[in-house]
Amino acid sequence: MRKISLNRRQILKGLAGAGATTLALPRWAQADSLENQSDRILVVVELSGGNDGLNTVVPYADDAYYRHRPTLGLRPDAVRKLDDHFGLNPGALGFERLWQSGDLAIVHGCGYAQPSFSHFTSMAYWHTGAPHSGSEFGWMGRLADAMAPEPRANLLISVGASQSLAVKSAVHTPVVFDDPERFQRNAMIQSRLAMESIPEQPPGNSTHEFLNSVARSAVESSGLIRRAWAEYQTPVDYGIQPIDLPKVAACIAAGLPTRLYHVSFRNNAFDTHVQQPALHRRLLSYACDGIHGFVRDMERIGQADRVVVLVYSEFGRRVPENANQGTDHGSANAVFLAGKPVKGGHYGEPVDLVNLDEGDNLKYTTDFRRVYATAIDRWLQLGAAAQVLHGEFPTFDAFT
Repeated sequence: MRKISLNRRQILKGLAGAGATTLALPRWAQADSLENQSDRILVVVELSGGNDGLNTVVPYADDAYYRHRPTLGLRPDAVRKLDDHFGLNPGALGFERLWQSGDLAIVHGCGYAQPSFSHFTSMAYWHTGAPHSGSEFGWMGRLADAMAPEPRANLLISVGASQSLAVKSAVHTPVVFDDPERFQRNAMIQSRLAMESIPEQPPGNSTHEFLNSVARSAVESSGLIRRAWAEYQTPVDYGIQPIDLPKVAACIAAGLPTRLYHVSFRNNAFDTHVQQPALHRRLLSYACDGIHGFVRDMERIGQADRVVVLVYSEFGRRVPENANQGTDHGSANAVFLAGKPVKGGHYGEPVDLVNLDEGDNLKYTTDFRRVYATAIDRWLQLGAAAQVLHGEFPTFDAFT
């Protein structure tokens, strides 16, 4: 009979969906423990599909914008003016309110060298924080490893139908759920009671102890999420489509130890190739209202000083409009930071609408990893950005 040997990583793959936080050896031997860190929280929001940054933060004072977009260009009297050069899409009421309260930072021209116009490839670059590298782990996963070099329960949560690459970790398995009321390990009904009943094992069997700890953590995590959602109520208006942010608010309100959350506006919704104006305005109203509602909900429950939101998309749109009243895949884009601790304003260098690349795309002015480094070192105060991002990236003074 052939002997089969399984390591912990292989065992965990067989327990995918358990919601447990486990894995093998520490990767960040020099990282501070959680006990020596602040309890700050980072919530990352993905606008999947490639949000049109130029029609989100509109350079209405730039004539080149209207030359490239004679039909889709938003006129000065239609935008929500931020200053004498930039205005927001009329659908971005939630962002306008955050800007007015000083709780919104706009980082201009975010991108990377040799951009990919593939949704899958470019999103992988943003998820890993490592363009052109084929990195196995996500930047948030590596960040979790830097926070805690040993497995910690419920440190990292990904809300969605499946796990985002952004949260894939060498040390931690994130809790992944979609519907909190139905969050449990998948199994046939005949097996479920056995899965949720963790038998005691005689001491000394390390394999049994490890598997029991995985199963026990899975059951505990699903129970915590379900209870948090059942007990959560809020009078705050998140708008029509709140991007799963109320689920994050419920976890924070319930006191979960989670420090990193990832949520997504799903199904490539922002891929506006055709008939963009009304669709884009509607999508932005959903996203911006949801983010504004979340920030205000954090104030309501007394957690606003602990929480910052980072909003990104895998790329922007091509500068000239296309023949179908839409825009095609582009390059550089705006990234947003929102929350009470944020110093509102403009960051980075605005893009040049005259000096485009050969494909009529924007030349990026800010490496997007500068925003990640800002979140890691300036907000979470880890001092580990170079380690997490495999390089030195200047940060912005974006927090109070």
